[in-house]
Amino acid sequence: MKQYITPDKLKTFAEKPKGVQLLIQQALYILDSFGIPMNATPRRLERMAIAFLAAGDISNKSGFGKTKDLSHGYSLKTREIIEYVNKNFSEKISSGSYDDIRRKDLKLLTIAEVVLQSSPNSATNDSTRGYSINPSYGELIREFGSDDWDLKVKERLKNMVPLSEKLMRSREIKRVEVVLPSGGKLTFSSGEHNDLQKAILEDFLPRYGFGAEVLYIGDTSDKYLYLEKEKLEKLKFFELAHEELPDVIAYSKEKNWLYLIEAVHSSGPISEIRLLQLKNLTSECTAGIVYVTAFLNRSKFRQFIADIAWETEVWIADNPDHLVHFNGDKFLGPYSGGFLP
Repeated sequence: MKQYITPDKLKTFAEKPKGVQLLIQQALYILDSFGIPMNATPRRLERMAIAFLAAGDISNKSGFGKTKDLSHGYSLKTREIIEYVNKNFSEKISSGSYDDIRRKDLKLLTIAEVVLQSSPNSATNDSTRGYSINPSYGELIREFGSDDWDLKVKERLKNMVPLSEKLMRSREIKRVEVVLPSGGKLTFSSGEHNDLQKAILEDFLPRYGFGAEVLYIGDTSDKYLYLEKEKLEKLKFFELAHEELPDVIAYSKEKNWLYLIEAVHSSGPISEIRLLQLKNLTSECTAGIVYVTAFLNRSKFRQFIADIAWETEVWIADNPDHLVHFNGDKFLGPYSGGFLP
C-alpha cells in the first residue's frame, strides 16, 4: 500500500502507535480511491484521515467492516470529533479548535459528499450539526480489504467525476494567459495580483522597458514561474533563493537597466525600508536599478501612497501611458544616490 505519510516527515504521525499509523494510511488510500486530492501537507492529510475515521466510528483496523454512516443514525458534532480523535488516535487537539474540523479537516470530504452533514440546511455555525459517512460510500468502506475492492470502487463510482479532477478542471479554467514582451507565453493562476502582473508584462514593459527582457516572474501559486537564472547571475544579481525577490524582474540591454517591479494588490509597495533592503541586496549588480511599484488602479495607489519611497517609480495599470516619478531631479531611470549639487 502506498505510504501517504512517512514518520520522518511528521512528528505527530511518528509518535502514534504502529496500528494507528496503518489505520491512517488505509484511510488515505480509501479517500484517494474515492477521488479526494492528496496534494496537501502531511499534517493536513493526517487530520483529514482521522476526521474521516471519526465520522465513520472507525477506531481500529477491524472497524472498516463495521463502518457507521448516516443511515445508521450516527453522526458526530465537531467537538465530538475532537474528543474521538484525541481518545483513539493519540491526538492532543484543543477543544477550541472545533471550527478547524469543519473548515479544514472535513472540507474536501463534505464537498465531495463522502461525508454528509446531519442537518445540511442548518446555519454554518450550528453547533448541533453532526457529520457522518455518506451511505453510498459507507457500503464501499465496509467492503474494504476484499480482493476485488478496487474494481468495485471503479464500477460503482464510474459515473461520478472525482473531486480531484473537478478541482484540476477549475484551476485550468481560471488560469490567465500572459504574453511576454519577447512573444513567449505563460499562464498565471487567476486573481487580481496576477492580473496586475499580466498588465506589467503586456503594458508597462512594452512602453517603458526599452526592449527589456523578462528574467523572473513569480506567480501566487508558483514562486519561480519564470526564471532566467544564468542571465541574472551574469548581472551579479543577489542569491535567487532569497525570500526578498520582487514580483517581476526585467533587463534592458539597451540601457543596462534592471527593473525590479512590485505588483501591489494588498501589500508590498517599495517603501523606504523595502528600498534600502533591495539596494543592499543589489549592491554588486552591474546594471542600473529601476525600482517600480505597480497598482491596478488609482484608488489602490491612494491607499499606499504614503508608504512609497523616494527615488522610485509608480505605474498604474488603468492609466498605462503615465508614470508617477517619486523625485524631482529626473524621469524614469536608475538613481545613483545622493543629492543633486
